[in-house]
Amino acid sequence: MADPPGCCAACATCLLCPYSCQWITAKKEKRKGLRTTKCDCCWFLFLFFVFLFTLVWLYFTIIILNDFHNFNEFIFKQRKLWVDWSLVLLIATAVLITYSSVLLALALCLQLCGQPLKLHCVHKVLLILTALVVAAAFTGLGIKWAEEWRSAHISLQATGPFLHIGIVGGMTLLAWPLASFVYRTHNTGLKVFLLLVYCTVMIALYLAPLGITSPCIMEENQLPPKPALVGHRGAPMLAPENTLMSLHKAVDCDVEIFETDVMVSADGVPFLMHDEELTRTTNVQVVFPERAALNSTAFNWTDLQQLDAGSWFLERRPFPTVQSLSAGDRYQATKQRIPSLGQVLEAAKQSNISIMFDLRPENHSDYQNFVNATLGVILQSGIPLQQVLWLPDGFREQVKQQAPGVQQVYGRKRLQNEKEPLLHVNLPYQDMSSEEIRQYRQDNISVNLYVVNQPWLFSVLWCSGVTSVTTNACQVLKEMKHPIWLLPSSTYLMIWIVVDCVSFLVILWAFFLVK
Repeated sequence: MADPPGCCAACATCLLCPYSCQWITAKKEKRKGLRTTKCDCCWFLFLFFVFLFTLVWLYFTIIILNDFHNFNEFIFKQRKLWVDWSLVLLIATAVLITYSSVLLALALCLQLCGQPLKLHCVHKVLLILTALVVAAAFTGLGIKWAEEWRSAHISLQATGPFLHIGIVGGMTLLAWPLASFVYRTHNTGLKVFLLLVYCTVMIALYLAPLGITSPCIMEENQLPPKPALVGHRGAPMLAPENTLMSLHKAVDCDVEIFETDVMVSADGVPFLMHDEELTRTTNVQVVFPERAALNSTAFNWTDLQQLDAGSWFLERRPFPTVQSLSAGDRYQATKQRIPSLGQVLEAAKQSNISIMFDLRPENHSDYQNFVNATLGVILQSGIPLQQVLWLPDGFREQVKQQAPGVQQVYGRKRLQNEKEPLLHVNLPYQDMSSEEIRQYRQDNISVNLYVVNQPWLFSVLWCSGVTSVTTNACQVLKEMKHPIWLLPSSTYLMIWIVVDCVSFLVILWAFFLVK
């Protein structure tokens, strides 16, 4: 087995050492008469598929970062431990993809150098473990976080054209080691099989753009207006969530609606709080350690005012942006207290910002009194009622009668036989397709989707024509003046043809040169 031109014995030896875990020269390999066996080929194919499997998981990891704060909150509720698990996930995924890609690169280089693919048993065990870990990750994702599959489907509308180019490029580069193997092997059946598989895959890739759809494939003059921003609990990347500081930071980000959650204290004062317990966003475990596990509604307003609702933000750093806060913002965060709904309505009125809220917990036995108390505060605040967006479904008819100016927002899609037409809907971004968004907008229904943090997702929804999005990252989306990409269909068609033609010519060139 002769080395191809340009592949010296020293290079072949350096490749053999990490792949086979043996410091043995290429000449010694030849003297021993070692060849790549069918078993070695099977392990190479397994390595290739593990690499693809891990690469797909890397893609999913990047996609689910948009929603990972929800996962962190879920783990905290279960374990009372705050860790940014997204960092752990990214590091673990980076290790797996780096390992499998380096091993695959070594195998391809060895094939080009005409050296045997003798994968060491340690690598075999590690590859099996890698496949099992990634399979377990996908299984857990499907069981506990199934909606992320729909997120992945939406992401293809943003990445589909670029994934197509990348995959075509990667498969084109495989033509060199494939040609080297085909010309060296004497097994005619294996040659024909590999060439048929490769050609089938390439033809499928060349035709793949026929199935790629994206709302961002449109002319510039067809682009809908930029969606309005709704601050998810304010500006939680810049200030402690559900505080007056968070509201003011949201106003600075040009947020039009402050989205929050309201609970009612034991003595009837509506206040801002998302969790049923106070442990995540206050120091209740220090001030009232024996009552820390109680529901937020079990505390009276005097007790709630004693709690620090800001220091946790600096200690736990729920978002990486906390590290870049100024000294003034850090000091202001430590002074935050749980605000009452009345205080927030006054701040919203002064800032001319709307407020949209949910009233929790809806399964509480005293929920009707919660509704009455909340309505009373709204009506007494003097805020224009059109600036209040009401989300709770419970006692909605009563709210319509007592405060007819309040805007009613529904957390569901419209029904076929709707008695009263919906004017506003508030849904997870996974629950509406681009076609549904366009249809709702044509029917003058305002569509708000949550929670949208990543620019790629914001771009897709912008191109789809969504009215507004609820976000944690208002400071990021505020700066976007245009979707990440926008391609006229004619330009996309030209790119498709050029990429496929160049790929085809490069493959022909590879087989000609190797021969």
